[in-house]
Amino acid sequence: MNRAVQAAVGIFVLVIGAVSLSTFYTVHQAEQVLVLQFGKPVRVVKEPGLKVKIPFMQDITRFDRRLLDFDAEAQEVIMSDQKRMVVDAFARYRIVDPLLFYQSVGNETNMRARLGAIVNASLRNTLGQVPFAMVLTARRSELMRHMSELVINEAKPFGIEVLDVRIMRADLHPDNSPAIYARMQTERELVARQERAEGSETAQRIRAEAERDRTVLLAEAQRQSSVLRGQGDGDATRIFADAYNKDPGFYAFYRSLQAYRRALADGSSTMVLSPDSDFFRFFRELRGSEGGSAHPTPPRQ
Repeated sequence: MNRAVQAAVGIFVLVIGAVSLSTFYTVHQAEQVLVLQFGKPVRVVKEPGLKVKIPFMQDITRFDRRLLDFDAEAQEVIMSDQKRMVVDAFARYRIVDPLLFYQSVGNETNMRARLGAIVNASLRNTLGQVPFAMVLTARRSELMRHMSELVINEAKPFGIEVLDVRIMRADLHPDNSPAIYARMQTERELVARQERAEGSETAQRIRAEAERDRTVLLAEAQRQSSVLRGQGDGDATRIFADAYNKDPGFYAFYRSLQAYRRALADGSSTMVLSPDSDFFRFFRELRGSEGGSAHPTPPRQ
């Protein structure tokens, strides 16, 4: 009897436990729950905490409510200039309508497959209309914005909100890379030659302007020096004339002394002159005076 009671109590406990597990469930703050009754959606529960459902009749499906990442597979895209590029993109999305999400795709695995198709289609639609060079310019952000708008609009019927779509990597196709790099090198060399030619032209122009300015400055300096030299010679002539007019005799004597100095400066000069030569007339006209001083007489005019 005791064994039968113990068995009954054990079975009762198991039943109560099974009913409790089937009745109560918890909702984490990072998730949202869709309650299903015989496979049909009944309600959506987003508030975290302990919840209750009808045991054995209702079931739950959990969906993440956090921001999710999706990395698309690398795709080969043909640009408008017929260049092939390998593009690797990624997207960030969030499940905002669990009921619509469940009815349209069922689970995240199916959603990733659908989202991959949407991202690849937007890549081909966006990049296929522009040349390869545009991807390398500042207009790349404009392309990303247009691609994001396409993905956001295409993903709304699945109950998700796409927040961002970006190109993670964009490389040239291996078959096109050598030709593209060679052409880029040729273009850079052409630009370099043009820059060097313009620099050489500028340098020649600067040197020519500097040489012209130098010639003008030298000519102006020579003109000023000639003017100043002429003014100096005129002033010297005027000063000599004024000095001569004040005392012609002394001036003639002073000029003779200068001539003697230049002629007899080295001390070994030999001069053969007539005794009555004018060169030594001041030696002939010296006459003694009291005190032993000698004064020249005025020269003959």
